[in-house]
Amino acid sequence: MLRRVHLAPVAPEAYQDTAPTEQIEECLSRARNLRGIRIAHINATPYGGGVSELLRSAVALERGLGLAVDWFVIAGNNRFFEVTKSLHNGLQGAPFLPSAEFEEIYELNSRANAATLPREYDVIVVHDPQPAALRQLASHVEARWIWRCHIDTSQPDPAAEAFLLRWLDGYDAYVFTMPEFVLPALQARKVVTFPPGIDPLSPKNLPLAAMLCRRIVTWHGVEAGRPLLVQVSRYDPWKDPFGVIRVFRRARERVPGLQLALIGSMALDDPEGWRLYEQVRAEAEQDPDILVGTNITGISFVEVNAFQHCAWVVIQKSIREGFGLVVSEALWKETPVVAGRSGGITLQMEDGIGGFLVPPEDDDAFVERVVQLLTDRELARALGQRGRQRVRERFLITRYVRDELRLMTEVLHGSAGTEE
Repeated sequence: MLRRVHLAPVAPEAYQDTAPTEQIEECLSRARNLRGIRIAHINATPYGGGVSELLRSAVALERGLGLAVDWFVIAGNNRFFEVTKSLHNGLQGAPFLPSAEFEEIYELNSRANAATLPREYDVIVVHDPQPAALRQLASHVEARWIWRCHIDTSQPDPAAEAFLLRWLDGYDAYVFTMPEFVLPALQARKVVTFPPGIDPLSPKNLPLAAMLCRRIVTWHGVEAGRPLLVQVSRYDPWKDPFGVIRVFRRARERVPGLQLALIGSMALDDPEGWRLYEQVRAEAEQDPDILVGTNITGISFVEVNAFQHCAWVVIQKSIREGFGLVVSEALWKETPVVAGRSGGITLQMEDGIGGFLVPPEDDDAFVERVVQLLTDRELARALGQRGRQRVRERFLITRYVRDELRLMTEVLHGSAGTEE
C-alpha cells in the first residue's frame, strides 16, 4: 500500500539570501492561484537518488507556500522492483525482455498501490516508470494527472517502450527534463520540459566551515592535505564506477598522492545497486587510496556535502544521465567538475563554466582534464566560481517549484503542453 512521507513546511522566505528574488516572488504568485487545490506526489522510494531528494525539498517548499501537498511512496515486493529496474534500464536503451510474468508482477503490485490512493486530490504527479500504472488503475480518483519522467528515454529498447506505453494513456501532461529526452511514442502528446533543481538549504548544500569539512573526510579515512577526486552517485552501471576507478589510477600516476572517494546512495527500489556496490567495493578494497561509501554505511547528506567541498575535482562519468543533481551540488560549492557530455549534465555546465565536458566513455579525455584541474588550481577556482553563478540562476529548487506550479495551473485549466 502507499506510504505517506511526512514533511514539515519550509517558508519561501528561508531562500531569500540564496535564491533570486524573482523566483521566490513567482512561487508566491503562482501558489496564490492554487490555494484550496489538493496535490499529491507519488514515487518509488523516500531516500536514495535524486528524485527522492528533489521531492523532499519541493514538497516542503510547496507546503511552505500554503498549498495542500502530500507525498506518497509506493510499496512492492523484491520482484516488482527487479522488474521496474529492468524497465528503467530498458527505457534508457539497455536490452529489455518482457514476459507474461513481468506484466503480472507489475500490474498486481500497481493495483495494490492504486487501491489505497485517497480520492480527494485535484492534481497528482507520478514520478518515473515504477508507479506509472496508477493513472489507469486508480479509477476512483477524479484528478488531473501528470507523469514526470526524470530519465533519458530518447532511445528506449522498443520492448520497454511498448511495455510502459499501455500504462501512460490518460495523463493530462507528460514532463521531461529536456526536449531530447522525450519518449518517442509521446512526441505528439502534451509534453512539457523543465529540469530539476537543487536545494541550497538541504544538508547536502548548506555552507560548512572548512575545518569541519576536513574533519569529516578525515573521519572516513581521507587525508585532508592530499588531492582528492570525488564521484557522488547511485551504484548504477550508467554512472560507470569502474571507469572512474580506471581514470583515477591513471591520474594518480601523474599526480602522486591523489585519493578517490566513490560516494553512493542506496535506494529501496534498486536491487541492482546492491550487487554493483559489492563489485565496486571488491575492486577497490586492495587500494588504500580509494574510499567506497554509501548512505547505508554511515555517510550522511552532511558528509556528502563535506566531500564535495573538500574535493579538488568532482568527476561525473555518466554514460547516460537524466539530470545528475550532484553536478549542480558540486558547482554550488565552487568545486570544478569533469563530466561526461551526457543528458542533463549538458544543461548544467559548459566547457569553461563549471569545468569540462568530455565524451562519456573516453577515459583519455577524462584523465587529461582531471589532471589539468588538479595541477592548475587557479583555473579550477575560476571555473568553480562561474559554475556556482550558473546554478544560482537556473538550477535551484525555487526555479523548479515555480515551473511545477505553473504546469499545475495549466493542467487545471486545460492548457498544458507548451514547452518551457
